[in-house]
Amino acid sequence: MVPRIETERLILREWRAGDFDAFAEMMANPDVTRYVTGAPLSRDDSWRSMAMMIGHWGLRGYGNWAIERKMDGAFIGRAGLWNPAGWLRLELGWLLGRPYWGQGYATEAARAALDRAFLDMPLESVASLIDPANAPSQAVARRLGETRGPLQEFSVGPRSFSVEVWSITREAWRKRPGAA
Repeated sequence: MVPRIETERLILREWRAGDFDAFAEMMANPDVTRYVTGAPLSRDDSWRSMAMMIGHWGLRGYGNWAIERKMDGAFIGRAGLWNPAGWLRLELGWLLGRPYWGQGYATEAARAALDRAFLDMPLESVASLIDPANAPSQAVARRLGETRGPLQEFSVGPRSFSVEVWSITREAWRKRPGAA
């Protein structure tokens, strides 16, 4: 069962079939996918991606939540933990549809997911794998209290790329302002 999290403006919840059209639209936007998939996804690939996120919950007991905006019930993106087979390490990630950028939603959702991770799991640290050119995600990581670590090469299937490993330890999470 996917736990539900409410923040001031958002609901992090289970994925629903009704999220698919908004998710596919989000994943078809090259601005949104530039640093995540490298290119827009087709509807079929978006379906597989959404199904993979749903399945991750069943296999790992944690995953990415669908993010719903409280004021209007809009699906605005995803945030949560990700660690499929072969992944570099347990990752805290976030991704929003283009209309929702610049409003603090990514930080709000990622902070809620990070808090849940440290409250519910025996983790020593959590990392975010961020493209070196993705300044907005680097800013979110800083607001979460993460610090930039080494640049690492990472391969997913045939695609290889460099990521900065941003991370926060449990101790640093406890000490940050406004800690849960």
